[in-house]
Amino acid sequence: MSRALPKYNKRRVAIIGGAAAVALSGAVIAGSALAGETSKNNNGQAETLASPGTISCPAVDGSLPAIPASAQDEVTRNLALLDTQIAEANKRLVDTVGQGGANFVQNAILGPLEDKRVATLNRIETAIGRTADKPEGLEALAPCELNAGGAGGEAGEEAGEDAGAEPTGAATEEAGGNAGGADDTGDAGDAGAVGTVDCPAVEGSLPTIPASAQDEVTRNLALLDTQIAEANQRLIDTVGQGGANFVQNAILGPLEDKRVATLNRIETAIGRTADKPEGLEALAPCELNQ
Repeated sequence: MSRALPKYNKRRVAIIGGAAAVALSGAVIAGSALAGETSKNNNGQAETLASPGTISCPAVDGSLPAIPASAQDEVTRNLALLDTQIAEANKRLVDTVGQGGANFVQNAILGPLEDKRVATLNRIETAIGRTADKPEGLEALAPCELNAGGAGGEAGEEAGEDAGAEPTGAATEEAGGNAGGADDTGDAGDAGAVGTVDCPAVEGSLPTIPASAQDEVTRNLALLDTQIAEANQRLIDTVGQGGANFVQNAILGPLEDKRVATLNRIETAIGRTADKPEGLEALAPCELNQ
């Protein structure tokens, strides 16, 4: 009896020790797995909480003169439109995080927003100028900026591009009007698939131009040509950037807004000493030639 007891005790100690070892190993493994999961969750939260920032634009109301009663409704509508444009740009900031390159926010969001604001501010000037002294220089309030919270958003966009978040093939097809597999041909895609911008002619739609307005109209007609040339150059410079709608959002859309503002100036120049032409904005939209 006394001899069997030590053997029994040894076996019991061995079993308990082995079980403890297994339990300890399981705890280590489980702890490691939990730590890894927590790290993943923490990373996920960091990415979710990263903010693209918001857009800040100069206030317009305080820079306006007394608004004639006849212009009040139109001015109010355009002031509301300025707010809508900012809201849309802020939504686009959120929707496009991780797209484009280092200048994506400027080229695809802030730049187009500025062009829209120029056109809207010109309409406010024109509305007031019909029955009172026309305010000048509201265009200085058009540029907007990304607030400090957007610094991380810019970095996120660059990181997304480096990680391959946005394939470049889609942008090449959109920017170049891909007509049949040019994205697979390398040089052919760059040389032949970029396309050009096609815009409606304006001169044939103008009435007789008063001599007092001729110089201003001529300058703005030349500016329309310059805007098209710049858009064509931008098509070449940005091949491979952005997503499927890059050309529309970053080139054709901003070009249309610039043309609206320029056509409004032509209407205003003629309207100072003759019947003001209306509806030239219908000539603003352009398209991509295939």
